[in-house]
Amino acid sequence: MSHGPLRRIPFLAAAHLRHEWVLTLCLVIALAAVISPLLVLLGLKHGTIQTLRERLVEDPVFREIRPTQTREFSPEWFKDLSAWAGVGFLTPTILPLSSVLSVVLPETSGTALFDLIPTAPGDPLLLENGGMVPGESEVVLTAEAARRAGVDQGGEIVVRVTRSRGGRSEAVEARLRVAAVLDQRAGSLPRVYAPLSFVLDVEAYKEGYAAPARGWTGETPQPYPSFDGVVLLLPVPLQPIVRSGLAINTGFGRVTEIAPARVRELLGFVPPDGFACYELPAPGQPVTAASLRSVDQKLRGHSRVLLPYVRDVVLHDGERELRPVGLSLGETQAALLGLKPTPWPEFSGHLPEGAAIVDCLWPAADALGQGQTVDVRAAGQAEVGFFLRVAGSIDLDRPVVPAELLGVLRTAVQRAVTFDRESESFHMARGGFRGFRLYAGSIDNVPELYRRLKDQGVEVAAEVEAIERIRILDQGLSRLFWLIATLGLFGGTGVLVASLYAAVERRRRDLGVLRLLGFARRHVFFFPMVQGLIIATLGLATGFGGYAVLAGAIDRAFAMDLAPGEAFCILPVGYVPLFCLITLVLASLASLAAAWRATCIDPAEVIREQ
Repeated sequence: MSHGPLRRIPFLAAAHLRHEWVLTLCLVIALAAVISPLLVLLGLKHGTIQTLRERLVEDPVFREIRPTQTREFSPEWFKDLSAWAGVGFLTPTILPLSSVLSVVLPETSGTALFDLIPTAPGDPLLLENGGMVPGESEVVLTAEAARRAGVDQGGEIVVRVTRSRGGRSEAVEARLRVAAVLDQRAGSLPRVYAPLSFVLDVEAYKEGYAAPARGWTGETPQPYPSFDGVVLLLPVPLQPIVRSGLAINTGFGRVTEIAPARVRELLGFVPPDGFACYELPAPGQPVTAASLRSVDQKLRGHSRVLLPYVRDVVLHDGERELRPVGLSLGETQAALLGLKPTPWPEFSGHLPEGAAIVDCLWPAADALGQGQTVDVRAAGQAEVGFFLRVAGSIDLDRPVVPAELLGVLRTAVQRAVTFDRESESFHMARGGFRGFRLYAGSIDNVPELYRRLKDQGVEVAAEVEAIERIRILDQGLSRLFWLIATLGLFGGTGVLVASLYAAVERRRRDLGVLRLLGFARRHVFFFPMVQGLIIATLGLATGFGGYAVLAGAIDRAFAMDLAPGEAFCILPVGYVPLFCLITLVLASLASLAAAWRATCIDPAEVIREQ
């Protein structure tokens, strides 16, 4: 059959609705009365949560995770943490006592104490509060700090760093440009945000060290030598009571008598015949100069040689492995042992002055000339690269280096050590940091990061409860909305079913005439379905109009509580087509009963009624 009748059905259905416009208007209003409140409820649910979330997201404080205890965090820990999913910003911090800065007040020439906070590129507290990340010799101030210092953006402040060293007070000053002043929301405390390099220099100066890049004088943090144990050599064996006393309050666990071969393994030489040889190991802990002094004091009156040792130090010169011997002998010690004194001083517990720390005695078989250098590397917390300078030869198959050098390399296993080629000296690198500033990329990442840090044993604080309250509120409002929406949709569907079914009953004769005119069952089947879709479309349009009026009224009523750009009732754009689709599908389903009833009308009934 031709599709002509099927194309006429929409026009006939629309004409019928227009003819009964009063009933049609009532149906549209009834449907809009269901749709408008649902849209307003959905808009309130989304707008309220959106406003609360935006306020949390826009304020970086809610994304901050703060440590609540002071402990040391290694550089490797920071590297691992920065790779975690959800981490938006991370930078180390220093001890609270070192993070206090004196700012010179220009009006009174006095000073005020401000908190010194490290920052780095990407700092959300600065970037989202009207600030910027400061460069070298620049700082960013909070509004309170700027008020007390009497400066604005683009001005300069003079900061003073003080310390007490050797019983006297010392101070240095630095002139810094104010790159930005933060909004009040960034905090009410007087704080100075500066690059991490400046903050670390302030901490180092307060601890007595120098900051050469800024011209601040002080000590150079030299690494302390540590050892695995000590070899004690005496011409006469120790009395048992003296021997046992060496393990009391000295840091050593026991005193063991050893053979000359063991001495050669540890120190590279064989002691004279008849010498008593003892080993004082300290398993599980390093031996320091304090332990050596304790043993030495207990042996006063005894002719002895006390030599520390380090096991398993391996140097690499690019082609081979070198296992040096650590030995520092003075003239008296060397004479007692029948050996030559080393070109460097005897062991004193401190690093040798000058460049003697890298001097060595090279095996005569290798034929390296005096003054030649060999570049080597040693494993540690961070690989240490340095050179050995040949100060002479020795009839051993292993190089002999100062005992202090091996002690430094052993310390480098636990603490990072660097070597300065110009001064030919070793320096202690920073072992770790005492805190951190951490911001999550989103408030949704805060609870997971908080739990992971707690699982690591890191005590932290975060606004987890506030974020969870928003999440619970969102879930509760969603359940409430869908409950009311379900009831409303069932009510609207029931009204539409009853209305369309009644319309078919009223138009039985008209539908029968259409059958007589050649319309098939499947044609009249679509008649009530088209009417249902038309009514649903009109109801949607009216419902969205009612929502727009109500949403505007709600936002105006709460305008005093809203910031610019915020709204309490706002409908997500993605929900509009979804809501329309659901409504039209339900309208189609609601018209099925009426459509089925239309197909049951017999044209013969029309003829009999006529």
